[in-house]
Amino acid sequence: MRILVIEDEPRAGNYLKQGLSEAGFIVDLARDGHTGLHMACEQLYELIVLDVMLPGIDGWTVLRRLRDTPVGKQIPVLFLSAKDALCDRVHGLELGADDYLVKPFAFSELLARIRTLLRRGPLREDDVLTLDDLRLDVRARTVTRAGHRLSLSVREFSLLHLLMRRQGEVLSRGEIASHVWDMNFDSDTNVVDVAIRRLRMRINDPVPGRLIHAVRGMGYICELRQ
Repeated sequence: MRILVIEDEPRAGNYLKQGLSEAGFIVDLARDGHTGLHMACEQLYELIVLDVMLPGIDGWTVLRRLRDTPVGKQIPVLFLSAKDALCDRVHGLELGADDYLVKPFAFSELLARIRTLLRRGPLREDDVLTLDDLRLDVRARTVTRAGHRLSLSVREFSLLHLLMRRQGEVLSRGEIASHVWDMNFDSDTNVVDVAIRRLRMRINDPVPGRLIHAVRGMGYICELRQ
């Protein structure tokens, strides 16, 4: 799962990124409000940890603008702030935050709250994703097409999972590399194209017909085309 931390204090930001990474999350870090809002609107995050007092635009404004966007309406947001007055906590929750934790905090409590939000969060996806006769079971980690069980590697499953949960969206090679390999895309590397080609072969083995399509100059899209 990918989490965005928006925190301007260097030590706090680095501490959060390291701790959450060690807990098994993929963590992106933004150090000001403008950058954080831009990243939140451009990437798909399962949760955002947001400070209130930020340079550029403050956390209140980040959350308000985020909730006005289609993607931002559903992302769980946890405020993490030194502003500990009751009115501040109430204000954050009224703006649409899902939780509010006051600094200083115990990392174990932060982690527990994050996991609670992720369990109940609005972005929890369906356990089964389907496209035509292609079926991906998230919990069982199985994939079938036309009733035939497909044997996918861990990476291939992650790639197909990303494409299917973003059906109808064109995903750039950079976005795919970031989510599946947790790496920045190098234009000299064809790792994404090779992986897509192999995945297509796996999917088309029992039943001919492509469900993953290249969009010239942009990336790939997963959709049914007649």
